[in-house]
Amino acid sequence: MSTRKTAKRPSIFEVAKRAGVSHQTVSRVINHSPNVAQATRAKVEQAIDELGYRPSNSARALASRTTRTIGVIAGGQRFYGPVSSLAAIETMAREHGMFVSVAMVHEALCSQEEFDNLCDMFGQQGVDGYIFLTPTDVMLQSACRAKVTQPRVLVTSTHGKMSIQEGMRLLGAEQRRKVSLVGVDQWGGMEGIMRLIDKFGHRNVLLFAGPTQWRDAATRLLAWNKLCTQYGVNSITVQCSVWESGEAYQRMNHILENIGSNGGRLPTCVVCSNDQMAIGVIRALLEHGVHVPQDVSVTGFDDMPGMSNLFPPLTTVRQDFDDLGTMAMRELLYLLGEGDEPGYTMSRHGVGLAPADVIVRQSVREAARR
Repeated sequence: MSTRKTAKRPSIFEVAKRAGVSHQTVSRVINHSPNVAQATRAKVEQAIDELGYRPSNSARALASRTTRTIGVIAGGQRFYGPVSSLAAIETMAREHGMFVSVAMVHEALCSQEEFDNLCDMFGQQGVDGYIFLTPTDVMLQSACRAKVTQPRVLVTSTHGKMSIQEGMRLLGAEQRRKVSLVGVDQWGGMEGIMRLIDKFGHRNVLLFAGPTQWRDAATRLLAWNKLCTQYGVNSITVQCSVWESGEAYQRMNHILENIGSNGGRLPTCVVCSNDQMAIGVIRALLEHGVHVPQDVSVTGFDDMPGMSNLFPPLTTVRQDFDDLGTMAMRELLYLLGEGDEPGYTMSRHGVGLAPADVIVRQSVREAARR
């Protein structure tokens, strides 16, 4: 009976012999070191192609004491923003020859035990660093309490029930030197909306606020309340428990029915903490014969795909989630000693911020006279 021999995997020493160089030179070529002459690099690459050589990740890890792998724990997997940021993180990691290992968790239900178990799992993989997407207070607290020694980048908002300063106090002095925080300028986004509706003369406004455990929602609400005082706007807050359009639709229906029954006055503008809420609000208004924006203006937040084709096209705040993911990866590369220190045009409370720009469309116009 014949036996089949498994083809032996070529080694780095065979590549070196074929190219007529040392195995250290082959290693430098594989790891993209600039300290190799172009002619030598070409000979090594030709030998690699001829032999079909593929570097061993385990051998690389032993030699360099790195695995070129990062661990990502992310909440908000059902939402457009976190998923977009994750894609950007993975793309940039690949560009730097790194792998991403991802664990998705429920942003409101993730316990400290679950978070720590995931960190232990990543630790067994030998990850070089972590990126934690922490949209809620409970996740930020878990990320700060995590007993990891590798560098970590926290993607979060500047405000919530737990302040950034309180979170940093959960870290030891040595850990704090290996931590960076990035986020989106939620405050600036709300300020842009306020400037716009002030320009159009809106003074009686409804704010549909996002779920309280989300730090983005908390930051937007705090900013809005302070801006209302500054600009002299009368505002009533409608607190929603989820980001979805269904609850906003139901609550707007209830408000309109009460106005119809009690002879109340319509607001001239409804500011929504995300685009999905705005969709629900617009549907309720149109079903009650209230025209947008002729009778009531509406704004959103996020600039999700398709908002320019909504009827009417939605005025909203564009968050660059791709840029946010890239920022997080740049911070981690810097902490790992593989890049320059990132600089930001804006930061608050120790968080480097990506811009949030108002995109003006047809859902806002001058305040209707009542």
